[in-house]
Amino acid sequence: MAEKLRIGLIFGGRSGEHEVSLLSAHSVRSVLDPDIYQVTEIGITPEGMWLGGSAVLEAFENKQYDALSPVILLPEPRNATLYHLTRSPLGDILEPFARLDVIFPLIHGTFGEDGTLQGLLELADVAYVGGGVLASSVGMDKALFKEVMRANQIPVVDSLLVNRHELESGIADVISQVEASLTYPVFVKPVNLGSSVGVSKCFGASDLVEGLLEAARYDRRIMVEQGVNAREIEVSVLGNDHPQASVIGEVLPGAEFYTYDAKYINDNSELVIPAKVDAALAGKIQATAIKAYGLVDCAGMARVDFLLDRDSNEFFLSEINTIPGFTRISMYPKLWDATGIKYSKLLDKLIELALERHKKKLEINTEGV
Repeated sequence: MAEKLRIGLIFGGRSGEHEVSLLSAHSVRSVLDPDIYQVTEIGITPEGMWLGGSAVLEAFENKQYDALSPVILLPEPRNATLYHLTRSPLGDILEPFARLDVIFPLIHGTFGEDGTLQGLLELADVAYVGGGVLASSVGMDKALFKEVMRANQIPVVDSLLVNRHELESGIADVISQVEASLTYPVFVKPVNLGSSVGVSKCFGASDLVEGLLEAARYDRRIMVEQGVNAREIEVSVLGNDHPQASVIGEVLPGAEFYTYDAKYINDNSELVIPAKVDAALAGKIQATAIKAYGLVDCAGMARVDFLLDRDSNEFFLSEINTIPGFTRISMYPKLWDATGIKYSKLLDKLIELALERHKKKLEINTEGV
């Protein structure tokens, strides 16, 4: 009988998307074939503590951590071993807890999707699902990502970058800058966050003040984006050197826009798969998604979001999500299901891509001339 592949499932994290991460982890864990995979659950608390043990996900869902114990992955090549960390008067004691073949990070947002966790996994020299440090950090930073797209003639909507210190020194000046550059309605977003956390649609100056202050709770950099009378179109991309795009889907928000609640809590929104879009236009959107994926050196997976102007039928690339939501109602797996790859097979493919990418990385000479 073949030896099981040892998967480290990491979830939780120091992010406003902590709860979303638990939902994704729950769905992924439920379909990973126990005859093929041996899963080690690694939860990261909102304070940043790594915890392991038995029934870790359930403990995190119930916010009951007492039965769990600290674990650590060292930032150096040590055969990809997760250690139990025991603190004693004589010092910290490390004991091997689990060997890992592949890490499956399911931490959305800061300290998980932004390249920080990927940097640790690179130092630990372990295979992991999804993009590397560059793709994660650029993809997560909405402002920088837009600049990369603009430099490569990929259409994006007009936007203005604001720093928190500018709000503190004079929010009235910021309002004036926005009103001089953009027209209402505008969207205000934390630059480094996802799942619509901290996002506001603003129809006037008073809304804009509230939106800026709300976004500033989650990031020191804030993006104000021109509102467009648009349809929300999404494409899933899968692969390493030769990525493929799924059929395109459309989100029909049950609220003013696709909010956090609409994505994960209530069922007022509708996902239309495939989207009712002309085949030629759909092909252009898919090709643009693949181009953007390559420009930031994505690997494994990403969901690429677009705005399709209802009036002009012009499309704009909105953002790329390198660790997209993975619940059963999330667009990334649903788009692949409609394209012909079922949820469980999609996970198998992502793990396979992680191992493939890691193997190729080992072929690179890192010892000098």
